[in-house]
Formats: sequence, structure tokens, C-alpha cells
Amino acid sequence: MSAEKSYILEDSGVLRFPEGFIWGAATAAYQIEGAARDGGRGPSIWDTFSRTPGKVHAGHTGDVACDHYHRYPDDVRLMGDLGLHAYRFSISWPRVQPDGSGPVNPRGLDFYDRLVDELHGTGITPIATLYHWDLPQTLEDRGGWTSRETAERFAEYAAIVHSRLGDRVETWTTLNEPWCSAFLGYASGIHAPGRAEPGLGFAATHHLLLGHGLAVGALRAAGAGRIGITLNLAPVLGDDAEAVSIVDGLQNRIFLDPVLRGEYPADVVERAKRFTDWSFVEGGDLETIGRPIDLLGVNYYHPQTVAARTGAPANPTYPGSEGIDFPRPDVPRTAMGWPVQPFGLTDLLVRLSRDYPGTPLIITENGAAFDDVVEDGQIHDTGRLSYLDGHLRAAHAAIEAGADLRGYLVWSLLDNFEWAEGYAKRFGVVHVDYTTQRRTPKDSALWYRDVVRRNGL
Repeated sequence: MSAEKSYILEDSGVLRFPEGFIWGAATAAYQIEGAARDGGRGPSIWDTFSRTPGKVHAGHTGDVACDHYHRYPDDVRLMGDLGLHAYRFSISWPRVQPDGSGPVNPRGLDFYDRLVDELHGTGITPIATLYHWDLPQTLEDRGGWTSRETAERFAEYAAIVHSRLGDRVETWTTLNEPWCSAFLGYASGIHAPGRAEPGLGFAATHHLLLGHGLAVGALRAAGAGRIGITLNLAPVLGDDAEAVSIVDGLQNRIFLDPVLRGEYPADVVERAKRFTDWSFVEGGDLETIGRPIDLLGVNYYHPQTVAARTGAPANPTYPGSEGIDFPRPDVPRTAMGWPVQPFGLTDLLVRLSRDYPGTPLIITENGAAFDDVVEDGQIHDTGRLSYLDGHLRAAHAAIEAGADLRGYLVWSLLDNFEWAEGYAKRFGVVHVDYTTQRRTPKDSALWYRDVVRRNGL
């Protein structure tokens, strides 16, 4: 696929989405909850990482964030005002099990109990993500996701959470973006826990996926409803077929193939042998990882463009990518520097339905950071509104082309702690004043409310 493809989608008039299409928003625990030391919560790898000098913009932490832990009733009412059908939130493992194993913290479960009840009382369906990067620090001290023990403890934690919330939560996501956890956290070190060794990235990948498979088994045994995993996926664009295949393998197929086919891609395994002997893969692991799921969560932000160049050093987030450049296409960009290319979402969704048929899809994250300005109490975020409009049109085009897409969850409901970027980047459709904690819906939120009301554009 050529990188020159237009990033603009022409206005095609009124577009209706299928009846029953799910509209919602998503957040993550460490990014919004705050209350880092309240209610018996233990430390996570992001508490530690954000306190390590030079790791997070301006030394920001998630200690307070959006104070959602204390303000969740107001936030749920805000979701109701926007007409959301569903809300995808993550559960903080160290809030439920401060050490990642052993005693359960009842006050942590109480918080999610109240949140779920509040959602149901407002007519909003809860979608629970069990892991969105906030690994208990105690487990990291014993090896983190490079250790098989963490996968085993994760399954136990999944069963604990289901035992409390399973009567009111029908849809479960095991992991959010294991690519980020593995390759940003353990291979490049730009995210928590900040370890930078390529071989660890592959070990973490396997144990994250094993944890997913073990959790699927635990949730099935407990009678859970729909179970899935959320992957951050990206079409890889470029004119060199080998470069495209290498990066596609490291970004997409290394997760898609074991989860949906029960096997690692042979070319990725072979290429990674310079970093690891794969001895962490034990008999039966791939059968566990490949246990059937009910839906695949798709997080999409932009394609990845590549080009072959002799002598190019490896991108540390893609171990083994020597000889590959990552050029910047000449297209509009978000405040993160990410290219705005909605067509990639169409291509991705159609590919998933073609190459991995039989698994329903839901867009679990899609959104953009822009430099919002508050003017007379309003936020006219035309860049974000245009971004969302273009990507919803791309999603509709994918449905028309046969993709089995069931819903769309905007990222994010609120401005929040944006990981290594701290509070410098705003992804929310709702503005948060971090001094007063005042919430103000941006123009994009009001536009999205209308999209939800008419089930279309």
C-alpha cells in the first residue's frame, strides 16, 4: 500500500451505522483515578517510573490525575449527558491486590463496585479492562512480565475481580496494548518499568499473552460473558515489501497470530533469535494463548510508514529493525506528532476481518491530542472534531466493505495523565482543569453526543 494515499476522506453525506452499534468512551485507571495512596492501594510500576528523574515530562505523576476516584459520580453523569451507551474503564491491579498476589484489598473492590453500580444506574454498559499497564511494583521486583509468575498471578487476579463484578459486568478485556507493555516497557525503556533490553521485550510479550490466555480460562470457568483482548494495531505502509513485513510482524502479527491462530509468526520467531532463544515458551502455552475469544478490541491512531535504508540503526521499539527507516509522511499531525491518516483504519479493519475471520471487532480506542485553548469557558477543538469525523467515516467504510465492527469507543473521555508525556498532551473530548478539576465538554464532545443520538454522521 502506498504511503501517498490521501489522509482526507470526502464528505459522503449522512452515514448511518448498523442498528445496535455501540457508542462509548474509554479511560485507564492510572491516567484518571488519582488517589494513589488512598483506600489501601499499593504502588505500581508507573508510580515508581514517574518518580524516576527524566522519565516523565516535568516530573508529573498520576498521584492526583483527574481525581476520578473521588469524582466518579460526576463523571458518570457527564457520560450520561453525552448519551454514551458504554464506558470502558480499567481496573487498577494494585488497588485490588496491593502486592499483585496474596491478600485482596476489599476497599479497592468497593470502589469498582460503586462505579459499576453508578454506570448501571445511568443506563451505561460497563466494559472492564483488567490490565492497562499499572503492574504492582512488587511483581516487577520479582521479574515483572519477563517472569512466568506474573502471568499466573494475573489469572488469579482476573478471577478475584470477576467474583466481585461478574454479576454486573458482561464484557471483559484482559490486556490493553501488550505491544506497549512489552516493547516500550522492556525493550526500549521509554515506558514503565523502564528496562531496555530487546530480549526482554520478547519474553514480556510471551508472558503477557500467556497471562491473557490463563485469564481467559479463569474467566470462562467463572461464567464470564464476552471476553476479549485489546491490541494497538497499525497498517504498515511502504514500497519495500521486506521492510513492511518485518515491522508488521513486530507490530501486529506477533500478537494477532498467537491469540487468533495459536502460533507465533515463523518469520518473527526467526528474526528474534538474535535476542532470545524463546526458551520461555513451554509446552501447551500456545494452546492456552489461543483460547477462543468473543471480540477483538482495536486501538487505532495512525499507520506506520517504513522505508529500506542500508545502515539505518534499529528502532529500539522494534528490535531487529536494522536497515529500516521510519519516515514522516507529509500530512497533518496531532500534538503527539502522529500523522492523521483515517484511511488506515478502513484498511486495518478490513484486513482483520479477512485474515482473522470469525472474531467480532470493536474500536476500543481512537482519538487525538491537540493543543486545546479555553476561550470564554469553551474549547473549540476543531482539529480533534475533524479527526474523529474522518475516522468514523473510515470505520463506516470498513463496515460497508464487510468488516464485522460492532462499536466505537472514543479515546478519551477526559484529558488525563498521558504516560511519559505527563499532563502536556490532552486527548479528552472533555477538558480537565488540573488545578480546579473542573470538567468542560469540548466542541468534539458535543458533536460526538449528536453522533450517538442519530447513530451516524
